Amino acid sequence: MKRIQLSQPKPLADFLKDEVLGGVVLLLAAIVALIWSNSPWSASYFDLWGTHVDLALGGLNIDLDLQHWINDLLMAIFFFVVGVEIKRELVSGELKGRRDALIPILAAIGGVALPALIFTAIMAGGEGADGWAVPAATDIAFAVGVLALLGDRVSGGVRIFLLTIAIVDDIVAIAIIAAFYGEGLSLAWLAVAVAGLLAVVGFQRLGVWRIWCYVPLAAVVWLATYESGIHATIAGVALGLLVPVRPFRGREIHRRLEHALHPVSAFLVVPLFALANAGIDLGGGRLGDALGSQITWAVICGLVIGKTIGISGTTLLALRLGRGTLPEGMRPAQVWGVGALGGIGFTVSLFITDLAFDDTLLTDGAKIGIFLGSIISGALGAALLLRIRGGAEE
Repeated sequence: MKRIQLSQPKPLADFLKDEVLGGVVLLLAAIVALIWSNSPWSASYFDLWGTHVDLALGGLNIDLDLQHWINDLLMAIFFFVVGVEIKRELVSGELKGRRDALIPILAAIGGVALPALIFTAIMAGGEGADGWAVPAATDIAFAVGVLALLGDRVSGGVRIFLLTIAIVDDIVAIAIIAAFYGEGLSLAWLAVAVAGLLAVVGFQRLGVWRIWCYVPLAAVVWLATYESGIHATIAGVALGLLVPVRPFRGREIHRRLEHALHPVSAFLVVPLFALANAGIDLGGGRLGDALGSQITWAVICGLVIGKTIGISGTTLLALRLGRGTLPEGMRPAQVWGVGALGGIGFTVSLFITDLAFDDTLLTDGAKIGIFLGSIISGALGAALLLRIRGGAEE
């Protein structure tokens, strides 16, 4: 029989292309951060990102260091793009059909739950237990980048399955950040944020299509969300979910925003985030201390074991129960490789690490766990997929 080849819709192909190239830039930024933070100029690295910038807006005062301006403000752009992608997948993509979407949804939930349980079991309620969500995230850019290195050895079905799992994973991670990593909820500011979102909907009902008209509203939503105690990046997700997918007043607003902002997110925002957050001082025996640290191994085991078994086990169980189907051209045996690639957690894992810990030792231990766990997961996933050799029966 002929090998089955899947053609990818242009929006998906464009998305994958940006993710692959973005993954390369992201990796370079992380390497630069590690080298810089361990060089003779390491003090300049930590001094730069620790520089405070005070923004006064009337009676409001926002005083953040550069690292957290990136994490709280610029990363809202990243999460906006995530929201836009989620909306597209829900309306016209892989999450539209209930049967097609069921297995990736279940797989993503399993791939979030088991790493969190493993992390919690290893930490046993000790210091650092609040970081249970750190190994629960999958980095789309790096995972898709590994698939790109495998070339035509894997089918389009494998790529679609991994991408869908990663998008659902993002939805769950966003919900976790909103529910568990806020700081003292202010109902008044939350009401202002909701009012801003309703104003966006009102503008759409009135037929306002010029994107710049929405920028002031987006700024109000971000500011109100920040002041409400919910992490400010959630504003980006909420705004992204409101972007119309279908033509609006005869204009492809969704595609215009996606094409304009996805490169900004992939090639500027996320690499800056990595540059500001991936730096760890490994001198003075810190690496050895981290390798003997409970939290480092909790993250590694969560990513490598939890993601692989959580995603793969849930998928295979659902298939056995007849609850859905795999994408065309994907073999059940390849599920293990996809599950392992799901353990590549970087951007959102680092993001949650920053939210979960104030202690430098815990933060550095978790980051080292993220790096090592992601490397192991990437190598394991690639090895498992190479063993299968392609995604279709011959």
